[in-house]
Amino acid sequence: MKKFLLFLTLLYGTSQLLYSQDTNENGVVSFSLPVRNSLKFNRYLINPTFSFVREQNPMLSFYNKRQYVQFDDAPNTYLFNYSGRLKENDGYAIGLFQQNYGLMTVFGGVVNFAHNIVLQEDSNLTFGLNVGAYQSGLDKGKITSDDVLDADYPSNTLIAINPGINYGTAFLDFGLSMNNLVLYNFGSGMVKEDPEKAIQLHAMYTGYIDSYGFFDQSKFSGIVKTEIKKDNTIISGLAMLTMPQGIWAQAGYNTLYGLSGGLGVNITANIAIEYNYERGLGNFTNLGASHEFVIAYKFKNTRYYYGDDEEGSLIDTSKPKPKPVIAKKSTPTVTRVDGATKAKLAAEAKAKADAEAQKARLAAAEKVKADAEASAKAKLDADNKAKADAEALKIKLAAENKIKADAEATKSKLLAEARAKADAEEAKRKAEAKAKTEAADLQSIIAADAKAKADSDALQARIAAEAKAKAAAEAKTKAAKDAAIKAKAAADAKARTAALLAEKERLAAEAKLKVDAEERQARIAAEAKAKADAEALQAKLVADAKAKADAEALKIKLAADAKAKADAEAIQAKLAADAKAKADAEALQAKLVADAKAKADMEALQAKLLADAKVKADAEATNKAKAEQEAKQLKLAEEAKAKAKADAEALQAKLAADAKAKADAEALQAKLAADAKAKADAEALQAKLAAEAKAKADAEALQAKLAADAKAKADAEALAAAAQKDETAKELDNLTQLVENSGKAQSDLIAQFNSTVANKQKDLNDMKEENDLSEKGIYKEPKPFKSVSAENAQIESLKGQIADANFAQKTAIANLTNLYNERLKKVPNKDDALNRAYLEKINQLKAAQLKAEQDNIALIANLERIKTETEIEKKRRIKRAAYENDQGRYAQDLAALKRIKETTKLSNTPLTESDFDFGEDQSNMQIIKNIKNSESGYYLIIAVHNSVEKRDEFLTKAVAAGRSDVNFFYNVTTSKYYIYYEKHEDLSEATKALEAKGNKPYNSRMAIVKVEN
Repeated sequence: MKKFLLFLTLLYGTSQLLYSQDTNENGVVSFSLPVRNSLKFNRYLINPTFSFVREQNPMLSFYNKRQYVQFDDAPNTYLFNYSGRLKENDGYAIGLFQQNYGLMTVFGGVVNFAHNIVLQEDSNLTFGLNVGAYQSGLDKGKITSDDVLDADYPSNTLIAINPGINYGTAFLDFGLSMNNLVLYNFGSGMVKEDPEKAIQLHAMYTGYIDSYGFFDQSKFSGIVKTEIKKDNTIISGLAMLTMPQGIWAQAGYNTLYGLSGGLGVNITANIAIEYNYERGLGNFTNLGASHEFVIAYKFKNTRYYYGDDEEGSLIDTSKPKPKPVIAKKSTPTVTRVDGATKAKLAAEAKAKADAEAQKARLAAAEKVKADAEASAKAKLDADNKAKADAEALKIKLAAENKIKADAEATKSKLLAEARAKADAEEAKRKAEAKAKTEAADLQSIIAADAKAKADSDALQARIAAEAKAKAAAEAKTKAAKDAAIKAKAAADAKARTAALLAEKERLAAEAKLKVDAEERQARIAAEAKAKADAEALQAKLVADAKAKADAEALKIKLAADAKAKADAEAIQAKLAADAKAKADAEALQAKLVADAKAKADMEALQAKLLADAKVKADAEATNKAKAEQEAKQLKLAEEAKAKAKADAEALQAKLAADAKAKADAEALQAKLAADAKAKADAEALQAKLAAEAKAKADAEALQAKLAADAKAKADAEALAAAAQKDETAKELDNLTQLVENSGKAQSDLIAQFNSTVANKQKDLNDMKEENDLSEKGIYKEPKPFKSVSAENAQIESLKGQIADANFAQKTAIANLTNLYNERLKKVPNKDDALNRAYLEKINQLKAAQLKAEQDNIALIANLERIKTETEIEKKRRIKRAAYENDQGRYAQDLAALKRIKETTKLSNTPLTESDFDFGEDQSNMQIIKNIKNSESGYYLIIAVHNSVEKRDEFLTKAVAAGRSDVNFFYNVTTSKYYIYYEKHEDLSEATKALEAKGNKPYNSRMAIVKVEN
């Protein structure tokens, strides 16, 4: 009895879970299953159309909801359900449910059906219907008091009908449903005052998230609903996020039932579970929480394709397969794909795959080429660095040897001067016998000797540190010399000290001694200055030698680069004969071995020359004249060695450049072969499509001929009955004429669209040809600029006009068909001449309309393919433009000039001025700045061109006219080539040369241009 009273209290608090029609019909319950917190399972109970809308796979599920679990005998709902597809555009669901409300129970079933109508590719209209049949009454097994059994609580059998409608696009859905529109009690008839009767409106969005990492390509779904009841309006919202890993989360809010949240996961590809939690707000807070559990089994759909809805799972039981190439943004929610759209998707996937393959091939070729260039450049840099180091070492050794010889000479000179000075002072002291003067002289001489000794010791230490090989011999010599000098200085000092003590009082010659001391000090300062000047001169000579060596190395490198470029072009021309290439490779290998041996011999000779030079320098250090002669011989030997080494390094650089050029040519040949294969595949596909179109056109022509014959026969029969035409026939004639005129306009639009697509294809072919020629080193003048945005706008306008024309034509044909059916009712004889003629005409118009639609689809697919291939060619052009920098252009220009001079022969007939295209007229004395690869000066310009073809044409004719020294430079600011054959350092010389230009045909428009860098 307590349970029953509690149930009545709960029933009164929720107010709308149960409904009693009157006092004689207690226990009548509205059809209302509490499935509102999930967008994954049992969605057809939200709206009847949702068994089809955005559903992909058949599903078997079991659902349980326990409400207000803190109370005994709280509401409890069970639902066992299956949903799937009957046909391509039909969905259905069947479910069994039981609801327990305390002592009351409701048991029944629900049947759902939904039908979809495809309006356009991403536009669908879906109708649905839910029919629920159930029985409500008391659960006598739960009654514990006999007093309750005395009351009259009859069982009721009811049926409820809920219709719905939904309009869907690619991402959005809008619809409404009528909940309990019809509620019929088999015991008492129609239930009129049903509180659960409501109009439900909804708006739903479904799309995909473009992100990175875990949430990439996650599916987002959100729905907003409003239920308009007689006494209450409920607003709710629900959102769900589904990750590709097979995990989803959802949250919602309901103004009546409160907040909800849930999680779900795919255990395997077929088995999934879900849990939802619901908590009331306001007056329902004290009722506690509600819990929902769902377990479902998903069947694989093998009959129809409804879009990509693949999800992951915790346990992967399926075989790995490639992910289908379907753009999720454009077709994630398409509920039906017809044959034409499937063909379009397949064509787009193939075009995309071809584009990716082409892109991969291009990337591989670029990588091989870049690796080869990097390797060659690294090797060339290493060789240049080694050469520079060797030159620097050679210069340093020569400078050290020269410094050493100068130091020895200076040392000898200082020692000789010191000895002579000491002897003179000693004689003078003995002659004058002046103790004080001798003492002053003695002090000065001792100071000079000490300075000379200190300088000699410092210089000797520096020489010993820089040349360790000579340290032992020179140390011994220095030790002997130093000992002799030291002994003599000690003896002299002792004698002079004694004389100083003996003649100490003599002071008369202090002034003279002071003057002599100042003179000697000035002489020593002059000698020190001369020594400093000699050292500065030596440093300048070393720096000049290094600068000269650097300039020669740079000049050799530039010459080697130009020669390597020319050799690469020659090798590329020779690649046509594989056997000859192989023989050249073998010969090249033998040459490399010989060059390596020559290089080794040269290095051995260099080592020997260095050793000989060192021995000669050591042996001839005491004789300056002989040292200079030996130094001159050493310089000649070193120059010969440097020249031989430069020749060997140039030969090695040439061989490396040859190998690199061959590798580049082979990579280019492979790339061209791959491009040719891709082009052949595309042409084969186009030929196949053309053959199919021709066969189709032949069939249509035959059909048209048969139709024309039938029409002629029908016209003959109709002519006899023309006088008896009724009003409907006249309307048919007028409408037929209008439809034919509309069809002609539609055909004109299709033809215009076809012409536009053909122009796009021609632009693509021209771009391909230009890129292919550019990669072969052949320049082609680019096409004039054309506004792509304007062209695209025109295409979109054409597509819109064609779509409108298609719709109008289909509507007109439908009206014509309806008018024909009306006449058929008036004249029911199908063999009537007019009826037969009208029917044939309608069939012809329908066939023409179908062909127009198919042609439109094919043109759109072809346009998408052209767009994809055009993007690929644009990327090729950008990469090529990025590759051809200033240095690359300069190398190409040098190669072109060399080729013209080597291949052009003198003309047998004299050329005239009219044979030459001088390009742009130039004013005299222009000033051009910052011209790379050209020196400053005054150039006598004979022609100016802004295209490579015209430049080469002028150069060829100038060489043919006998001007073999013709040359040119490029102005990057104006993109023009300036052709000349003379350059002067000052203006007067250039002016004289201009006045004496003569009457040569290529000199008629000569002008002076000054280049300032």
